[in-house]
Amino acid sequence: MASPTLMPVDLRFSFASPASAAPRTARRPKKLGSRAAAVRCAATPASSSSSPAPMGEKTVYKDGPLERAFMGLFARKMSKFATKTPNPNPNISRAVWEWDYESFVDVSRRVMVSCGTRERQQAAVREVLLSMLPAGAPAQFRKLFPPTRWACEFNAALTVPFFHWLVGPSEVVEVEVAGVKQRSGVLIKKCRYLENSGCVGMCVNMCKIPTQSFFTDEFGLPLTMNPNFEDMSCEMIYGQVPPPLEEDPASKQPCYASLCSIAKPAAPICPKLQN
Repeated sequence: MASPTLMPVDLRFSFASPASAAPRTARRPKKLGSRAAAVRCAATPASSSSSPAPMGEKTVYKDGPLERAFMGLFARKMSKFATKTPNPNPNISRAVWEWDYESFVDVSRRVMVSCGTRERQQAAVREVLLSMLPAGAPAQFRKLFPPTRWACEFNAALTVPFFHWLVGPSEVVEVEVAGVKQRSGVLIKKCRYLENSGCVGMCVNMCKIPTQSFFTDEFGLPLTMNPNFEDMSCEMIYGQVPPPLEEDPASKQPCYASLCSIAKPAAPICPKLQN
C-alpha cells in the first residue's frame, strides 16, 4: 500500500540520483495473462537492494529494524478496522520493529474482509494515512508543493528511496503529462504489496485508489497509479489527474485465481472491485 507520507522531510537525508530512463507514456493496467502462475519462493534470497524476482517467483527481502518499524506502525493503525475478524492478529502485541511484511499484509487482508465494501475499505486506508500525519499537514503540503513540474519531480524522487520497504525497487522515469515531458514518473519494478497479497482487490481498493485520492484531494498534487497485473509492476505519475473509477481499467480486473486465498476464479471481475 503506497503511503502518502511524502511530507516535508529533513533534507539532511540524501539519496542517489535515479538513473536516466527513456521517455514513457502513461500505461494502462493489463489483464491477467498466463504468466500469473503460482508464487513460489526464490531459490536464493535477495537483499532489499537487489532486483525483484521474475514473475512466478517471490522476491525475498532482508528487512532491517527501521523497515519493520514502519510495517508495525502501519499494521497497528490498520488493525483497529479489522474488529470483525474472529481471530486477532497474534503479532499485534509485538513492538513495532518486531513485525514482518507478511503480518502487515495479513492485517490489510483482514481489514478488507471486515470493511466489506470497497468504499469502506478505501475510507479506512484514508483515515490511517491521515493519522500518520501531524495536524494541518495537508494544508502545509499544499503551500510547499503546489502542483508544479518541480513539485511533481521532487515527490517522484523522494518516493524511490523512502518507500522501497513498502513497494520494492523502483526508479524515476520520464513521462508525459499534458503534453509535457518530465521526470515525475516512478516505475515500481514489481510491487511488493501486490506480490505478497496476490490480491487484485487489495491492490486497487487499499493502495491505488486511496493513494491517488490522498495526493489529489488532500495534498492537491494529482497522482495516477497504473498497475500492470501481468508482471506486477506499477507506474506512478505525479501531476496526472486519475480517471474516474468507472473508467479505470484497473476496476475491471479478474482475480489472481492461483494466488489469492479469497479469489473467485469464475468471476470475470474481482468481486472486491464491484461492491
